[in-house]
Amino acid sequence: MTALWIAHVHVTDAEAYGRYAEAAGPAIAAHGGVFLARGGRYRQMEGNDRSRNVVARFPSFEAAVACYESPEYQTALAHAKGASERDLVIVEESAPA
Repeated sequence: MTALWIAHVHVTDAEAYGRYAEAAGPAIAAHGGVFLARGGRYRQMEGNDRSRNVVARFPSFEAAVACYESPEYQTALAHAKGASERDLVIVEESAPA
């Protein structure tokens, strides 16, 4: 089953977060991740509003976790820490009905 990264982000330092985004993209792609949504139009219906929302699909739950834990992604993530408030969850997709 495929899996999704779902991130809700409030950027507090655009320059540092830009460095994160630049380095994170190749790390995500290296693990088979593809972006489905990245900073596009949204409407907050419930919960805490974060101005940036990102969804990426991975070929498996394991690939999504491996990406997050990879040295390449962790190096990128260092730029986001202190430059954003983030929530990120990995969710395994359901089989089509």
